[in-house]
Amino acid sequence: MNSEHTNVPVVILCGGMGMRLKEETEFRPKPMVEIGNHPILWHIMTSYAGYGFERFILCLGFRSEVIKDFFVHYHLRTSDAEVILGDDPQVRMLGRTSRESWRVTLAETGLNTMTGGRLKRIQHYIDTDNFMLTYGDAVSDLDIGALYQFHLRHGKIGTVTGVRPPSRFGELEISGNQVTCFAEKPVRGGAINGGFFVFNRRFFDYIEDERSMLEQEPLENLARDGQLMVRFHEGFWQCMDTMRDVLLLRSLYDSGEQPWQRKAGA
Repeated sequence: MNSEHTNVPVVILCGGMGMRLKEETEFRPKPMVEIGNHPILWHIMTSYAGYGFERFILCLGFRSEVIKDFFVHYHLRTSDAEVILGDDPQVRMLGRTSRESWRVTLAETGLNTMTGGRLKRIQHYIDTDNFMLTYGDAVSDLDIGALYQFHLRHGKIGTVTGVRPPSRFGELEISGNQVTCFAEKPVRGGAINGGFFVFNRRFFDYIEDERSMLEQEPLENLARDGQLMVRFHEGFWQCMDTMRDVLLLRSLYDSGEQPWQRKAGA
């Protein structure tokens, strides 16, 4: 584990309604849909923690109370406990079974706020020169430590992870390692936005207000200014956009593969 990463914030966008997953998201936010015994949000956070990134800022919106309850009662959920009733009620943890030592900021960023606006609303929590950003609905075996070091070396404002799955999201036009155009939901083929970002604080200057969509003017203008770089990932990457994606991830988990987990010694 790299201790120099401990204080670098990892911002996770957790506020959307997940309308294409109504079977799973009617009563809980999309990041809380379970893969195995844990919500996908936990799997994402575990991936970052595996590289020493243990400080998280969660941008909450739809059903925020579900995520808050999960973390506020985290140790109670994962440990044996003794409950003492009476005039002096107490709850005692009988041995801690969870290994996580995360610092989690639960930030209310509004029900209908756009993705860029959610990021803008937590700007005051970013007290480092650089920070990580991802969505709460995709897992990968990405080398997150290498992604961060790549960002530090090139010195530009932003870094995006490029992947090439069959589906189409935010497409990247690329010259070398520099992104020359960021196009959301394109019709032509090519590398797409894999959703694992690193940004310098200067990126906040590209976000106007809560109506800003991260994937539109902020990233488009960053690419236009020659300030967005890409690092390709050829390994496992899977979003959870539809019920078919949920079933795929659950089948991988149940089979014991869990290809998004960092292997011991890797």
